[in-house]
Amino acid sequence: MLIPNTSLSYLPWEDNDPAPLWSDIFGNNNPIALEIGCGVGDFVVQMAVLHPDLNFIALDFYNKGCIKTCKRVDKSGLRNVRVLRAEARSFIEACIPAGALRMVVINCPDPWPKLRHRKRRLVNSAFAAYLSRFMQPEADLFFATDFVDYGQDVAEFMAVQPGFKNQLAPDTFRHNLEGYPVSKYMKRFLDMGQPIYYVHYRNI
Repeated sequence: MLIPNTSLSYLPWEDNDPAPLWSDIFGNNNPIALEIGCGVGDFVVQMAVLHPDLNFIALDFYNKGCIKTCKRVDKSGLRNVRVLRAEARSFIEACIPAGALRMVVINCPDPWPKLRHRKRRLVNSAFAAYLSRFMQPEADLFFATDFVDYGQDVAEFMAVQPGFKNQLAPDTFRHNLEGYPVSKYMKRFLDMGQPIYYVHYRNI
């Protein structure tokens, strides 16, 4: 049984619910940024402080992570973050209008490390093409992972992905990204000497 989430920053949503009216929910018409897999919320809180002109939707499938994220958002007093528990594709399809997203962030998704499971990885060429439908022109796509093979794979296919322009050129990835917050999860691997792979593209 799920622990109830009573935070004012939490937006209950179930499959087949009507699409939220984001301007009403946030009380403004600021552009929308989406974090897919918000974990415990330390990253989105930092991003929301850095970008007060964006409305952040923090998405995760794990209820405990959503609760922890809400606690961080509430403690920070941020009004430009809403947290939702949902599966990414079904939520995007139902709730994000085409061309609405100013930014998409995907940090350290499940790497499915076994070779036979890698087809289950969220981020691939087809998913990038799918996301582009919901992104504004010049919208940013950020991807970060601690898993070497995943980082190299995303960097490789994004280099030839139609409709996107590399913002790190001539590099296809970097191990440091200025102005991009480091989550507690990332810091754990950095402290062990394991690099993070950052990829940054812009929708054209």
